[in-house]
Amino acid sequence: MSIFFKPTDAWAGDFIPFYWQGEYHLFYLKDYRDTALDGGVKDTAGHGEGTPWWHVSTRDFVHFTDYGEALPRGRADEQDLYVFTGCVIEREGLFHIYYTGHNPYFRRNGQPEQAIMHATSTDLRQWTKDPANPILFADARRYEMHDWRDPFVFWNADTRQYWMLLAARVKTGPDNRRGCTALAVSDDLQRWEIREPFWAPSLYYTHECPDLFRAGEWWYLVYSTFSERHITHYRMSRTLRGPWRAPDNDSFDGRAFYAAKTASDGQRRFAFGWDPTRTDEKDTGSWNWGGSLVVHEISQEGAGRLTVKLPEEIASQFVVAVPARFETQIGQWEVDDGTLTAHAVDSFGYCRIGQIRPSCCIETTVRFSESTRGCGVMVGSDDLNAYYQIRLEPDRDRIVLDRWPRPGDEPFMLERPIRLRAGSSVKLSILKEGSIIVIYVDDRVSLTARGYALTGGSCGLFVSEGEAVFTGISLKSAE
Repeated sequence: MSIFFKPTDAWAGDFIPFYWQGEYHLFYLKDYRDTALDGGVKDTAGHGEGTPWWHVSTRDFVHFTDYGEALPRGRADEQDLYVFTGCVIEREGLFHIYYTGHNPYFRRNGQPEQAIMHATSTDLRQWTKDPANPILFADARRYEMHDWRDPFVFWNADTRQYWMLLAARVKTGPDNRRGCTALAVSDDLQRWEIREPFWAPSLYYTHECPDLFRAGEWWYLVYSTFSERHITHYRMSRTLRGPWRAPDNDSFDGRAFYAAKTASDGQRRFAFGWDPTRTDEKDTGSWNWGGSLVVHEISQEGAGRLTVKLPEEIASQFVVAVPARFETQIGQWEVDDGTLTAHAVDSFGYCRIGQIRPSCCIETTVRFSESTRGCGVMVGSDDLNAYYQIRLEPDRDRIVLDRWPRPGDEPFMLERPIRLRAGSSVKLSILKEGSIIVIYVDDRVSLTARGYALTGGSCGLFVSEGEAVFTGISLKSAE
């Protein structure tokens, strides 16, 4: 069993969630990464070019039923050589998939590289592509022809129509600011009329993977960007007409949680994104497209702001308690019935608490004093000559994933904003499996990453130039 799903023979990208009768059905783009031949010709050495849609279902985000290929990729001369992102919707007992057909070779001939395509099913398992495919091309009067993807379809009760949101680009303005969320409407899911953009803020190159939902009095528009910030954002509005306002923290996670789309059972809502791999499986490698599934539970706070937390279904998989052994390594520490107190006003303090497991969860609650520069959790080598550091920085109101050694002048790895106040307790939950690291702060903020040097060793608590009290210390394994 793996906590963070990926197919055994490939990598996964762009999960498309659909909740139906007690299960979350997850369709995803399957990337074999074993060949990319010009023209999509299959090769005995690999699977050939293109990405099909694959289908799994789950009730707890950890155990999955695999239904295999849902939408096969097309031939090199067909629009959907790459079956790119879309959505699933049900109407009168018939399931519909709207998806992107992407063929990079069409551009050479002046044909649209991307178009919207359609498939149907009566059971969510066997899908039939629409013989009328492609069903929708970009309107050349309003939109650029090659960026026309990621359809998201929903029923608009106010207009009594189906609305389709798309990742697109308008035809005028600075090249890096033409990204928009396009709009098409339909009465019957068959005939579509393209309208003026749903949202065209002149902020981004493209808004990928649009997603929309309502919670209480607020509408939320979710989208991902790969240019200005490689991240999944959200915006808020009281009406579908906008304005779409940015909250203080407008994202669910950081650089290593991408293309998130959401789904709900009517009571709880979850964000399904993926943690990308890095080239050569090194922390210095470039980020790749595709990786492993990461699921966050979404909560709604005051003023409508969204936060994310560790789903209980995933937390409950860590059932084997690993005995904690408090061993002071650096500085002055006090141990009192499972509570650790560090005094390092002008220095650094570190206390080892145990050994990490291949799949484990480290938790603690920390309360730090005024002027503390940093505190948190460290995992890695026993001698601290190589480690990853999950560091709260109160003076900068952020959590940072750092590592040592760093090559050259490379800065820390990743960061997320969170308000930190002296004297207040902050809960840290850190999930680790293989190279995947997922951090939750106060069940409000998440930070996902990769750590390829994290193969074993110890974990411990630290304070840098300050004082801190650590309580609720636990180390659990999923094995």
